[in-house]
Amino acid sequence: MPIYEYECQKCGEVYEMLRGISADDTDIACPGCGAKKKAKKLISSFSSSSDTSPGGGSCEHASTCGSAGFT
Repeated sequence: MPIYEYECQKCGEVYEMLRGISADDTDIACPGCGAKKKAKKLISSFSSSSDTSPGGGSCEHASTCGSAGFT
């Protein structure tokens, strides 16, 4: 099941919920204020890259990065 981000249109709290893809979002209650039917599904971004180096993929220490599978 995917995790979705929601924002309460009443109090502004942003929260995550584990929901089925075809789940109806009208039954969601805000964990902050308890408002029902006020949840707005947010568009979440994620990274599919495993590159965490600040140089955008280059490594100053090629001998150690290369052995770990980084380029």
